[in-house]
Amino acid sequence: MSVKKRVVIELPPRGELGDPINRHEPELEIFGSSVDLVQVDSSTVESFVAGAADADAIIATWGIKLTRPIIEQLDRCAIIALASVGVDMVDIAAATDHGIVVTNVPDVFIEEVADHTLTLLLASARRLRRMEELIADGNWAQGWPELSQTSRLWGQTLGLISFGNVARAVARRATAFGLHVIAYDPYVSELKMTAEGVEPVSLRELMRRSDFVSIHAPHNAETHHMLTTEHFALMKPTAVLINCGRGSTVDEAALIEALRAGQLAAAGLDVLEQEPPDPANPLLTMDNVLLTPHVASATSRMRPTARRRAAREVSLGLAGRWPMAAVNPSVLPRTPPERWQPYSMDRGPSR
Repeated sequence: MSVKKRVVIELPPRGELGDPINRHEPELEIFGSSVDLVQVDSSTVESFVAGAADADAIIATWGIKLTRPIIEQLDRCAIIALASVGVDMVDIAAATDHGIVVTNVPDVFIEEVADHTLTLLLASARRLRRMEELIADGNWAQGWPELSQTSRLWGQTLGLISFGNVARAVARRATAFGLHVIAYDPYVSELKMTAEGVEPVSLRELMRRSDFVSIHAPHNAETHHMLTTEHFALMKPTAVLINCGRGSTVDEAALIEALRAGQLAAAGLDVLEQEPPDPANPLLTMDNVLLTPHVASATSRMRPTARRRAAREVSLGLAGRWPMAAVNPSVLPRTPPERWQPYSMDRGPSR
């Protein structure tokens, strides 16, 4: 009788214990009884390593960061599957060095994040936070003269920083509102941008021309504080910054100073550098800043769908088949390379 593979699932402390999500139903839909599925305590590094050191695979969500010291203690792990688009909770270089394939779910909740991006853009353009404050303070009549000084949305320019799946979905929505869309992404060809009706530009040109700047870059060493003081100084004083990507791609201290100095008019942010934010963070009290608590992807389908997809990636990997969305494709996997078979998006795993 073959020994079942041990799959460790790392979950954050969200929801009640009786929540079906916390009973591993999404993963069990994929695995059934074919693996030994266990949840480990990820409240500390020590407890997580104690439970995961002998795992054949790990499914990670939004809990502990899998750093190099942790990865070095994963003696048998062949695949780490992330139930998210972002991969900054894993040291990808360390995983690659140790022959561990890392996967994500890059296409599960694209439309939701694009919807949220447009929500923040529209709400910022129409100054909804300020309008609500005026009503609460008994200044109903003041709303009209304040909004009468703003430009109509039609004909304005939206600049997209990074042109991946979410940005493309945002571009399709934005054109329906009459926005002209420009984009900066050194890793995407101009032909792909123009095919979407988007004008390719440099980053500096984007910052100068845009009435709305929406940043969608992943967080890594190259994009950390990608936008800082010099970039905000290029923006129109009437411009709005939107961020539904990663908080650390923006130098938050520089953004606060730029907002105070009037170098840009407003910001709509779903992500911050520190989450939850320090109660003293000035962004919490600025009437030209609209905040949401990192919920752009949140819908009823998001968590179970992402977790089912992560489980499928693990299932493929443990069967010796190449997963659908490896983020470190240059890795030499611990599983003997001759066992890895290419994945066909049309036919499923090759046989």
